[in-house]
Amino acid sequence: MKIKHYQLFLDSILHPKKLAAYRMLPIGKLIQYVFILITFITVVSFIQFLTGVGSSVDTSQLEGLKEYLDDIKWLIYPFAFVLLFTISTFLTFLRISIYGFIGSILLKMMGHRGEYRHIWRTTALATTLSTILTTLLSFTSLNGTVMTLISMVIIVAYIASAITKYPKIKK
Repeated sequence: MKIKHYQLFLDSILHPKKLAAYRMLPIGKLIQYVFILITFITVVSFIQFLTGVGSSVDTSQLEGLKEYLDDIKWLIYPFAFVLLFTISTFLTFLRISIYGFIGSILLKMMGHRGEYRHIWRTTALATTLSTILTTLLSFTSLNGTVMTLISMVIIVAYIASAITKYPKIKK
């Protein structure tokens, strides 16, 4: 199946039932897609880091530190970007794996056939909308708990919608 990342992106946002068809995609294609999402998260978070959006630190108390950081920022920024990318990668794959486990429980409860590897692939695509939404909502004053709950509902709804297109268990 030859498919572009752009088509995966559109289908994962607009057509949650198509996600079940993508369970047969090669894992490498989905890993590439997840890394594109992680890059988006990292770039947006790094922009927040650079601009100080969401920072509530009183900079008048840290003038000496601020001058020191201005002198060595060329050294800190690449390290911060790599660290941010690494942490985002770990957390994103952990989140996909946890939701994949939840999806495998839903799969059995709904009486459909599938394996963890299939539901993991579906979950990797189902996290697209919530990832973009929570990343963009991080610029607002919305509470982190509320964003997490919204994200959870979106992901589980997308997974449940995709599971309806999985084959039923034969009795």
